[in-house]
Amino acid sequence: MRFHVITIFPEMFISYLKESIIGRAVKDKLITVKFYNPRDFVKAPKNNYRPVDDKPYGGGPGMVMRAEPVLQAVEKALANIRKSKKTKPKAKSRSELRSATGIILFSTSGKKFDTVYAKSAAKKYTDIILISGRYEGIDARVQKILKAQEISIGDYVLTGGELPAMVLIDSISRQIPGVLGTYESLEEERVSSSVVYTRPKVLKYKNKNYRVPKVLLSGNHAKIEKWKEENK
Repeated sequence: MRFHVITIFPEMFISYLKESIIGRAVKDKLITVKFYNPRDFVKAPKNNYRPVDDKPYGGGPGMVMRAEPVLQAVEKALANIRKSKKTKPKAKSRSELRSATGIILFSTSGKKFDTVYAKSAAKKYTDIILISGRYEGIDARVQKILKAQEISIGDYVLTGGELPAMVLIDSISRQIPGVLGTYESLEEERVSSSVVYTRPKVLKYKNKNYRVPKVLLSGNHAKIEKWKEENK
């Protein structure tokens, strides 16, 4: 799986992509993550500042990301995808190329992201382009032109799309064979619970004893699975 992230803050991802399961997946080349900064597609004025935002038509607070640099960054990503597939430009049409490429734009009004979507995306796409907005959003024509899927990770507002991009990279990567490893992959399909315990059996804290539920110590897998189902 190849992730292509459109962002003006690629440095935000560096530490995250080096650690733990995702870091190992990158090292083992099970996933790759490339970045495309819209600022790179803006001609630099004399002071070397590359603005990618402008005032919104119709008035309103804040600034809006301009369409042109975002679209050019996406086109660069699509060109790299085409190149990675080692096909000549005429060998595959643009529509055929996109059939294996998901283009996602983060929006508070988008479809709610969940594990079902993550599993589907991992099977459906070889490449996913993640467009991370900033300011008050991205010019609406970007979504219309690209026919990008609008995705939301929850009912709240963030300062940018970088955190949602990390969420999708993490969740989708877990569905790719080899990323989690055999044991963890099996655990992914088991009945899971948000209520979990580990050693010691009895935790002593401020003169009180906190015990692990007896059912989890019983060795009775049927009862344990039932308990997990009841304590999701």
